[in-house]
Amino acid sequence: MSLMTPPHTSPSGSGKAIRVEQDGPVLHVRLNPWQQDDTLGVAVLDEFLLLLDGLHDRPDVRVLVLSSLGTDFCLGADRAEYQASLAADPTGAGLRRIADKAHRLCQALENTHAVTIARLHGRVIGAGLALASFCDLRAGADTCRFRMPEVGIGLPPAWGGAMGRLVSEAGAARIRELMLTCEVFDAATAHRLGLLHRTAPPDRLDEAVDAWTRPLVRRAPEALVLTKRMLAGYAKADRTADVSLLDSHLLTAHINRPRGQSATGTG
Repeated sequence: MSLMTPPHTSPSGSGKAIRVEQDGPVLHVRLNPWQQDDTLGVAVLDEFLLLLDGLHDRPDVRVLVLSSLGTDFCLGADRAEYQASLAADPTGAGLRRIADKAHRLCQALENTHAVTIARLHGRVIGAGLALASFCDLRAGADTCRFRMPEVGIGLPPAWGGAMGRLVSEAGAARIRELMLTCEVFDAATAHRLGLLHRTAPPDRLDEAVDAWTRPLVRRAPEALVLTKRMLAGYAKADRTADVSLLDSHLLTAHINRPRGQSATGTG
């Protein structure tokens, strides 16, 4: 198994924000939280984007497995970075750049030629669920807990432009309920909704992932790529417009509004 290391380091200087290992045609990308921080910070966005950009010239990579080395898969976006960015640049331009990176990352993950698999454990919150939703296949430990908390903390669910993807995968009615109520739901519920394709006990989660990777690496590469493109095209055809490009602006405008002002501007 070979090791690939993107050039960026985490803010703490303790290591890479993601760890990347290649096992033949399978690339393992592991979120590598530091100081018990299982959030998606700028370092993760930068390193993961760089990696996905490099895959354009890597036809040998057939499958990408996304997981985390943390106690949880992901606890959401790094709100401390949002606030620090806004303090450094009150115009919101810096914050908008962070939000744009999240959108570009999700689009790159969706559009890469490799079949992408999310391996989920622990808590999968907010931006973590958004990121995982852009993977082609998702397997989760049966102990997973999911939540979309954005409305509960006063933010629109705009990270990564994921609302359209979540609605497409699980249906508008249930996503509406879960986003508005911020309800915690378990792996069995996620499986019923289509947010998980498979569940397994934590000690057998790798077996569930391997049950996908083994046949996938034997498939004709062009057939896999074309099938991914066709599926994406049909899914997007169900939507009359893709408004996800506006999500970074909506998020920035909401966070940057004067303190005490309501989301409608009438408070």
